[in-house]
Parts: sequence; C-alpha cells; structure tokens
Amino acid sequence: MITATLILIFVYILTGRDPKKLIDRLRNIDWSKLYTSTWDKIKLYAKKAGRIAAKPLLIFYYVLKDDSLTTKQRLLIYGCIFYVISPINLIPQSVFKLLGVMDEATAIVIVIRTVRDKITPEIIAKAEATIAEWFDKTDNVAVQ
Repeated sequence: MITATLILIFVYILTGRDPKKLIDRLRNIDWSKLYTSTWDKIKLYAKKAGRIAAKPLLIFYYVLKDDSLTTKQRLLIYGCIFYVISPINLIPQSVFKLLGVMDEATAIVIVIRTVRDKITPEIIAKAEATIAEWFDKTDNVAVQ
C-alpha cells in the first residue's frame, strides 16, 4: 500500500499535477518506521542489483535523516526508492532492455535535482562506506 501511494505521488509530481491533497493526507506517517523498513528493502535490492545501482538509493536514504526536508521532498525520495526497488515498472526492463532501465534512472535524476543541496560529502561517504561493508561481507562469505 505504501509503495503504491508513493509511486502515485511520484507520478503526480512527474506529470506536473499538484499532489497537495494527497500529501496532506499523508502528513501523519510514522517516518521512523518507514525509514527502518526502507533500509531493509535497499539492502535486499543492493545485493541483487550491485554497488552502482544501490549507491543513489543509499544517498537518498541518508538524506532522509535531514530534518529540514519538506514532506513533499520526503515523499518524492521514498517514491523514487520504492519505484526503483519495486518489481512494477512503467517500462519493464525484461521487455524493453535498456529503455526499461531509463525510467528508473530518470526517477533518480529527478530526485537528485530536487534534493541536491541536501547531498553533502558526508552523506556520499556514508553511502560508499555502507556499500563497501555490504559487498565486502558478501565477498568474504563467498570465498570461505
């Protein structure tokens, strides 16, 4: 349900429609609970998709800790994360190959442009450290 709602808001924003009424209904979301479940989903996605695909999602995840984000920015970030990790896509990769990846890349670029002033070198370093930790552990387990 949350994923569908976030995708809907993301589509509203992409198509230029005002999601204000929808956002007003979502202001009472328990962000900490959503934040925790998002971590688990990103970690699962990262193991399947790889380091490069996971990095922007981790950057978004760490940006979500910024208290100065607006509700609209938070919803846009969550919508993008869940759209990218969701098996449901507007342009399926299994059918359209490279074009199928472009819709996810477009979503990431739009969100980066929206919150670029919140992406600090510290956040990028955290994302890179997390990726190194996840994949180093995976590599060590595979070797043994």
